[in-house]
Amino acid sequence: MFKNVADEQLEVSLQNLERVPELNESAAGEWLDGLVRELAPRATAVGVRFVDDEEMTQFNHRFRNLEKPTDVLSFPGESPPLEGYVGDIVISVPTARRQAEENGHGIEREIHLLMLHGVLHCLGWDHEKDDGAMKRLEDR
Repeated sequence: MFKNVADEQLEVSLQNLERVPELNESAAGEWLDGLVRELAPRATAVGVRFVDDEEMTQFNHRFRNLEKPTDVLSFPGESPPLEGYVGDIVISVPTARRQAEENGHGIEREIHLLMLHGVLHCLGWDHEKDDGAMKRLEDR
């Protein structure tokens, strides 16, 4: 657990982190904590689960009716998310590894980008409908 800006506990849950041995658990948790603090200072919790492509395909089929893996899925928590449980984020590690290689950067950066993308979706951002606003925020 990490402290948030409002001096309350922010629960950051990272599940199956052993799937990404290059990622330091403490550093990843602190990075995610800082991100949530900036975007939703009164949030109380956020969760990230690292999965393989097979499990991600199952999630993607169940929730989006697509028979393929994707890089990240987001499941918003409480409403409004700015003041409670932000939600759960699921990241496919094999897909993240492929994307990191394709984009010429390391897995740690790719995981951070996917966590950011997932948190923004949990907070209500939608890159498919916002004329690039979410992408601009991600780039910042």
